Amino acid sequence: MKKLRVTVDGKVFNVTVEILDTPAAPATAKLSPAAPVPAVEAAPVAVAAPAPAPAAKSSGGPGEVCSPLAGKVVSIDVKVGEDVDEGQQVATIEAMKMNTYVYAPKAGKVSAVVAAAGTAVEEGGCLLVIG
Repeated sequence: MKKLRVTVDGKVFNVTVEILDTPAAPATAKLSPAAPVPAVEAAPVAVAAPAPAPAAKSSGGPGEVCSPLAGKVVSIDVKVGEDVDEGQQVATIEAMKMNTYVYAPKAGKVSAVVAAAGTAVEEGGCLLVIG
């Protein structure tokens, strides 16, 4: 056992350290009863943002692909006359600095593109029509 005096942020602590023969083993330290125990503030925990969920199936008319949320259209990834597969990404909507990808609810040919990149869209607003 070895007694040490440690200064942390201007505060002096008396500690007792046990030195072990094995260099790989950690040394244990005990604060002496007379020494004040400094308060330790917990560091903030970073929480990863959840991945954007794919859009639900269109609730509009037959073949309409609707926006799952209100936001700004970042891109329409298909053109009129283009064949799309069910589940293919057809648009990207940005809301609260997060992108949400919109997927085709069915396979078919794009018959109309209603929304344009850079425009605002309401929740449930039509983006395009698959015929």
